[in-house]
Amino acid sequence: MKKEIQIIWFKRDLRTQDHAPLWTAAQNSIAALAIYVFEPEIMEAPDHSERHLIFVCQSIRDLRKKLSIPLLLFFGRPEQAFGFLQNSFTIKQVLSHQETGNRISFDRDKRVAHFFKSESIEWLEFPSNGVIRGIKNRKNWSTSWMETMKTLQFPVDLKLLVPVLDTIIVENTISGEDLFLRHLEEIPGFQRGGESEAMRYMVSFFEERYVNYIKHISKPAAARKGCSRLSPFLAYGNLSIRQIFQKALFLRYHGGKKRELDFFIARLQWHCHFIQKFESECEIEFTNLNKGFDDIRTEVNALWVDAWKRGMTGIPMVDACMRCVVATGYLNFRMRSMLVSFLTHHLFQPWQSGVHHLAKAFLDYEPGIHFPQFQMQAGTMGVNTIRIYNPIKQGLEHDPEGEFIRMWVKELSHLPPSLVHEPWKMSQLEQAFYNYQPGITYPHPIVDVDSAAKTARESIWQKKKSKEVKENNRAILQKHTKRSSEQESPLFPMRGE
Repeated sequence: MKKEIQIIWFKRDLRTQDHAPLWTAAQNSIAALAIYVFEPEIMEAPDHSERHLIFVCQSIRDLRKKLSIPLLLFFGRPEQAFGFLQNSFTIKQVLSHQETGNRISFDRDKRVAHFFKSESIEWLEFPSNGVIRGIKNRKNWSTSWMETMKTLQFPVDLKLLVPVLDTIIVENTISGEDLFLRHLEEIPGFQRGGESEAMRYMVSFFEERYVNYIKHISKPAAARKGCSRLSPFLAYGNLSIRQIFQKALFLRYHGGKKRELDFFIARLQWHCHFIQKFESECEIEFTNLNKGFDDIRTEVNALWVDAWKRGMTGIPMVDACMRCVVATGYLNFRMRSMLVSFLTHHLFQPWQSGVHHLAKAFLDYEPGIHFPQFQMQAGTMGVNTIRIYNPIKQGLEHDPEGEFIRMWVKELSHLPPSLVHEPWKMSQLEQAFYNYQPGITYPHPIVDVDSAAKTARESIWQKKKSKEVKENNRAILQKHTKRSSEQESPLFPMRGE
């Protein structure tokens, strides 16, 4: 008779604490093992990049050091992995977190559910970070989220897990070990993955760095230290939102700076708000939320999009931000918004033309935030105020001395603050003095910022006022916003940057 086991299936929840599947498994006396599956479909998707894979592998390495049960790595479809294990064991149950991922992961879960049903395997899925599956609208969502954040964490005692002691040799055709070992290197300038590293960042933020959170959040250089930098650890589940929330709340009531902590906690809720939006409307990954915008921005100017991707638009702040995020995987929120705004408004390109490029660049790529945010900045949600960021103004306000620009746009590193934001305005005398050749030293701007913004504003606002957009907005508001009767907590109002 085959041995009965339970399996913890790790996905985007690579941690050992506040982990409902691990906690539940530890309450049982059934032998347990854990698995992670490297899925070719996800790895080959246009929103995935090697930096994501390296972060995952680093997280798995840390996870293996802590777990008291085997963590097996597979390559292929999860059904293959579970089928392989089912040949050697009787799988009583599989435990995992629900995942709000891209369409590929959604379709994967449907396939796996069918497989489990056909094999009489019980699949226990647990909610993640206060996101609720299957809700029709946002009634009482904020209240529910707050209650979830304030409940006790799952205190996992890893010693209670009963390990599967049988020797398991995974077939080479589906083993993920080689892939794992090839992707453990550190990339200079990038954050490392893992629960231990996540804890280190969280401690340093709440012990010291959070005091400058509001002051530095919009500054592309200062934000690298002033912001929490916890987003990649949240994206891959090295930490739960609840762990961070409760740490912040404890500090707030024990001598911490209330204004900064309230602002930070509000953004934790804002984080989950967007994932909930995506959970409820997964088509946001591909199509405009408001279909009234389907007939504008329909053509792609490949040369302009390529210049935007390479940081060669001739607009220093835009190019500095793009080069920074490609090189390091990180950029603060305001400058991310500015990049999307420039693509979709100034260049008037469909948001789909750039959405995967930045997904691959962001180390903290979170599908549930990425796609709704892209659409919100592009104005295709319909219900949000249209924000067209002036990249020159953003540079002057948040990088007045041009330090960030000079760091990433080396061609301009010799220019003074008075010229680095708009080098095309240099006189011939200044060009000669600084040995600057327009279009050679650095590209000419591919668009005139002011006139391009004016054209985009007129076009989008005209659509926003149309009957079709307004009718669609009513349904969007009904589904994705809280009811007016539900009172938001005065301590943690919903707000953006």
